[in-house]
Amino acid sequence: MAGRALSALLADRCKKRRREGKTQQELQEAALRLLSCHQRLDELLLENGSSEHSESVLSNNFGRGGSKASVPEQFVVSALKDKASMLGMPVGILSARMAANIIEKISVESDQTTLLNAEQRKKLFCLFQSLKELITDNAFCHFVFAQEMWKMQRPLILEVAWHLHRENIVRLEELLEKSPDIPALVDWWSSSLCLLCHQMEEMPLGTETGQNILADFAIVLLQNGFPKTFEFEKKLEMKKISEICCAVLERMLAWVLDAVAKEKQDSASPTLKAVKCWLQVYSIMASQGTVPPESLQQFFGHIFTQVLTYDPHLKVSDAISLQREWSFARTSSALATLYRKLFVVFKAEELMHRLQQVLETSEVNWHHVLSCISTLLVCHSQAEQLVKDLLAGLLRKAFANYDLENMITAFLIIRQAALEGPALFPPYAEWFKLTFGNASSLHGSSKKALVFFFKFLTQLVPFEAPQYLKVHLLHPPFVPGKCRPLLLEYVTLAKTRLADLKVSIEDMGLYENLSSTKEASQPCCQALQDVGKAIQIFRNTGKIPASVMEASIFRRTYYTSYFLPALLVPRVLPETPDSCMALIESLNRAEKIPLNAYATYIEECEAAKNKLLRGGSAEGEARGLKAPLELLKAELEALRLLITDANKHCAIPAQIAVISEKLMKVLGHVKDEDEAATLTLRVRLDLLAPEVGQADQAAVDLLLASFCQNVMAASYFLPPDRQGSWPSLFVKMICGHRPLLSSLLSRLCQLLYHQGPSLSDAHILGLAAFAIHFNEAESLLPPVDLCFPSAPRAALHPDLPLAELWDYLLACRSGDSALFCLRFCTAAISYFLCKFPSSSHERLCSSLHPGFVKKLQYVVPRLCLEARGASCEGDTAAFPWKMLSCPTLCYRKAALRLWKQTCFKELLQEKAFQLTLPEWLRMELEVLPDQDMLSANE
Repeated sequence: MAGRALSALLADRCKKRRREGKTQQELQEAALRLLSCHQRLDELLLENGSSEHSESVLSNNFGRGGSKASVPEQFVVSALKDKASMLGMPVGILSARMAANIIEKISVESDQTTLLNAEQRKKLFCLFQSLKELITDNAFCHFVFAQEMWKMQRPLILEVAWHLHRENIVRLEELLEKSPDIPALVDWWSSSLCLLCHQMEEMPLGTETGQNILADFAIVLLQNGFPKTFEFEKKLEMKKISEICCAVLERMLAWVLDAVAKEKQDSASPTLKAVKCWLQVYSIMASQGTVPPESLQQFFGHIFTQVLTYDPHLKVSDAISLQREWSFARTSSALATLYRKLFVVFKAEELMHRLQQVLETSEVNWHHVLSCISTLLVCHSQAEQLVKDLLAGLLRKAFANYDLENMITAFLIIRQAALEGPALFPPYAEWFKLTFGNASSLHGSSKKALVFFFKFLTQLVPFEAPQYLKVHLLHPPFVPGKCRPLLLEYVTLAKTRLADLKVSIEDMGLYENLSSTKEASQPCCQALQDVGKAIQIFRNTGKIPASVMEASIFRRTYYTSYFLPALLVPRVLPETPDSCMALIESLNRAEKIPLNAYATYIEECEAAKNKLLRGGSAEGEARGLKAPLELLKAELEALRLLITDANKHCAIPAQIAVISEKLMKVLGHVKDEDEAATLTLRVRLDLLAPEVGQADQAAVDLLLASFCQNVMAASYFLPPDRQGSWPSLFVKMICGHRPLLSSLLSRLCQLLYHQGPSLSDAHILGLAAFAIHFNEAESLLPPVDLCFPSAPRAALHPDLPLAELWDYLLACRSGDSALFCLRFCTAAISYFLCKFPSSSHERLCSSLHPGFVKKLQYVVPRLCLEARGASCEGDTAAFPWKMLSCPTLCYRKAALRLWKQTCFKELLQEKAFQLTLPEWLRMELEVLPDQDMLSANE
């Protein structure tokens, strides 16, 4: 040893080291082969990654020695390679088949076809850990695995497909591409999605997972079903996947529409709840930034077309008779939700353009088209003008080409739009009169056009509802003298149709409702409606209706067998005779009630009174309305929540439409009046004793109280100019319920003329705002025949416009009434100026009722010493609405502040707002000397 050089010794040591390293590697490989010979590969794939302890033991035993892969991974790969070598196949194919086999076993253990339980998820995640390591080592074949997935005896579980996609084991597109049976694939995917939506409603614990599955699959369906055009052309292999995704989306839409058709309005139905769960997917699609806008527009445009053309089995005659059921308030909540999802993506103009294209090129489902029109009017503020433009275009094409299809489409759309009430669209009667009532109308351009138009109207007659026939008779189309026989022939046919329907022509257009869903009533039901009509006419005219007198002579059987029993219903008679009692007394004096029937009625009424005195209940009549009133009250409270939240103002029109529907049910004892009555209905208002119908009292008070509360609640958060259009929509909605108007005006008379000084500040503010918007809707209101206390039987002021009615209701007869007038007019003018601050001076002059300004000019100097004499300098600051709506309100200060406003002084420069000497003298003469706040010297 001593004779050997140091370098030789070191060289021998290095050789020994290298030899030892080689032996260790061989030992490790031998150990792996030994273990792999005694392992079941399917269990090995599930065990890998399932225990941190086993991984730690293997790591400690074998070490990592600079190896790039972990020992468990090496062990799995080594075992698979050995097995593949024995079988003579590539390791990637073997691993793919074994993974598919494991997934099949997991699926067999499940009793679900959509979701896994916790134990199955654990096994699946362990398998994925092994597969990810195999993919890293190129020891896994995606192609073969995707094929094997469709060879399983049991269909693939939806959640498994989702995990495979999300963990990037096999993308969903790869699975779809390898499916050998496309129809079966579409059935599996769509049925699994439907079942998942049902399960999400039944099992809240799986909701989060289910939502994630729906969201991810929705994006896959959209991206592949409606790809960008250049991407689709670039990859022709995407065609198969695109067809599959489109088929699944269409199958899901069909499921939604079929469910809506079957379930109708039953919002508690499990099917409709599941449908709404799927509809949320549309919101996810629209909000995901990963979807190109082009694909989004293409998809929702396709869905919009599919909805409008789905199952077009309804004939035009069906649509004419059924469209009253398709208003927004009566449309299924699921269908309305679907429309709203579509409306989010497109502007109203584009929606209307697409609708017009569908109407021109396809056979449509009238239910879906017309309910879509209603929903569009409610949800889009600019839809009214767009619908009008669409109607004008349809009529132009109809008369240009003598096309009946465009003509019937126009009439169906206008009638549907009018069903939503005057708050959203003008009445049908008004449209018909303006469109066909003058010489410049389209039908008057030639004799051929005139013949075409009357041929169309004639063909409608057998299917028409009475209310539309009455509109056509009350407002007949313009016809030149030489073509008069065409009109007379139609009038004769329409009157014959009305006679066949047993509808009275005499009271034409006064009581029917264009949105009523009631068909021809049985005699007993019709008698109840006729009694309500007769009482209404008697209340307004003070005379027995001519139709009642005629029925007592020419329709004696109906009169005695149905009408009188419906009129003479025993009840506890009020101390002050109401309209019903007065009508009965008038008929009795006219000898139109048999003596024995009248005597029996009086006896039974006395018996009802005695029963009440003995402890019986007189609330039988009110009990029938309690439920509808409670529903109306609940919807009004829901409206208040929307009004006070600026972020929810877009939902207000829809809520007001629902309120209108609930109000219609409260007034169900009498049909709503026909729009044709706008020019013929009259309201008789007695200032001495304004009478409110007993059945209408609760509804009127509820509506007025709700409006006042809403004004105060909204003003607490926002000034009037930022509260949106809810007050105008609310008031116009009320005006659309014509039988309520007489009671409403009578109630306003009671509140303002008789109880004004005792009203609270909140009531005055609310009623003042109501008066401003009531004036806006004046064109929807009938004229008023005003009676004075000194001459209650004579209409001293017939055809009184609403604006002039305020002058009588705000009479300054005493000091208290003068103070009330000050409070009311200050509130009304202040609200107007704050509600429309950016309006031009001309708009202010034309919209604000001059009577409010003149009343203020009269009472402010009388009650406020500071306002007398020389005028104060103008204040340019905006009038603070908060000052009026705060709890510590001082009306004298508020009135003086308004008095000093520059904008108010500018109004006084206009002739229409100046108080003239005769007007001042007339107001002075109304004051009762012994109740005047001013002394004789003042």
